[in-house]
Amino acid sequence: MRMMNRLSGKRESRNTEGPQLDVRVIRTNKVFKTTKGGKTASWSILVVVGDNKGSVGVGLGKARGIPDAIRKAEEAARRAMFQVPMIGSTIPHEIVSKSGTALVIMRPAAPGTGVKAGGAVRAVLEAAGIHDILAKSLGSRNAINMAYATIEAFRGLSSPEQIAERRGVDARKLTPWIEKARKEEADHAAY
Repeated sequence: MRMMNRLSGKRESRNTEGPQLDVRVIRTNKVFKTTKGGKTASWSILVVVGDNKGSVGVGLGKARGIPDAIRKAEEAARRAMFQVPMIGSTIPHEIVSKSGTALVIMRPAAPGTGVKAGGAVRAVLEAAGIHDILAKSLGSRNAINMAYATIEAFRGLSSPEQIAERRGVDARKLTPWIEKARKEEADHAAY
């Protein structure tokens, strides 16, 4: 059976148990190392893993072959997964984040807006399950730095309840609309 799959070009499913995760390859980079015996090629691959419900992680894998590099990157991304604070299908507040020379600005958007972002930022946002957001990338267009800047922005987000707790104020007083938004989330999750 295993030989047949290899010859037919079909890949075996690796892990069918557990939660189904959205795995996206953002960038592949072929690197050559010159040695006494000649050139040896290896691959560097950036992968984002998310469950489309608020959990996301990014990983970088390096190996001689593409499948091994993808596997390593996917394992690193799964280990780095964390929960992103969300309100409905958007983020709670505007945030600016930087990684290297890449700068990412993200703003919450009204329902139905869609994902207004490009490149690596879009892949990370979609894997996280954010459907309504406005994002802008400034500075370096390096996919690795943009992906890590997006992750840093996610880590800098706080839910309205967390902000209210830090300030010592009731969340309903700080954001009167939050109760309605959380009720709509619960109703939507019930379907």
